[in-house]
Amino acid sequence: MRKIREVLRLKYACGASERVIARSVGIGRTAIAEYVRRAAVTGITWPIPEELDDSALERKLFAPAGYNPPRSKPLPEWGHIHAELRRRGVTLVLLWEEYRGHHPDGYGYSRFCDLYVEWRHGITATMRQTHAAGEKLFVDFAGDTVPVFDGLTGEVRAAKIFVAVMGASNYTFVQARFSEALPDWIGAHVDALTFLGGVPKALVCDNLKAGVTAASRYEPGVNRTYQDLAAHYGTTIMPARPRKPRDKASASYCTSFL
Repeated sequence: MRKIREVLRLKYACGASERVIARSVGIGRTAIAEYVRRAAVTGITWPIPEELDDSALERKLFAPAGYNPPRSKPLPEWGHIHAELRRRGVTLVLLWEEYRGHHPDGYGYSRFCDLYVEWRHGITATMRQTHAAGEKLFVDFAGDTVPVFDGLTGEVRAAKIFVAVMGASNYTFVQARFSEALPDWIGAHVDALTFLGGVPKALVCDNLKAGVTAASRYEPGVNRTYQDLAAHYGTTIMPARPRKPRDKASASYCTSFL
């Protein structure tokens, strides 16, 4: 049970891969995957509750054959959640609220998101991207607008949501802007870099007209003012390849939570 506790600590507290855990703990990756699966089924993460000693933990993870107690909390239909997220304007917050409407005693939002991410990793047959700390800042405008009300006149204006996400840590900067034009695009970058207190090695942007004048997989054209901003801050511009959403996956992923 000591090794199982160490597996759960490395998995949930450190975010280590099964390969790293196997080398550290000295057990096979198949066994690690089974321990993690059993823990997920029983709702055990890290830290393990203090009242669960080794005997109690063993009973929860390795119940006798034929013993299938009902789940303490109902699981969402992840296939439906995954399909709904493809619709415009649908976020995990909305889907979680719908889930809690049907199951008031269900999972909280944070655990709901963790379980969805675990489920999604199990069905996505694509290579994981690894980012070094401080290497890339992913920038984009979220797809939907938000209404901004003038308290004096009552006028309503639609604001664009600018999102900047660090690749390694997912540390996120969000700002409302009234347009996607070049002044707002540049101004949002300046505010984001000021907020971060530093400059990444590269800015990874979508093919927005304010930033990229000519979308190309091999030789994209970068707006001159945007290029001047990169030169001023000592960084470089890396436009995402056309029709390659995973090139800016961090920004796209964070906008799904907004």
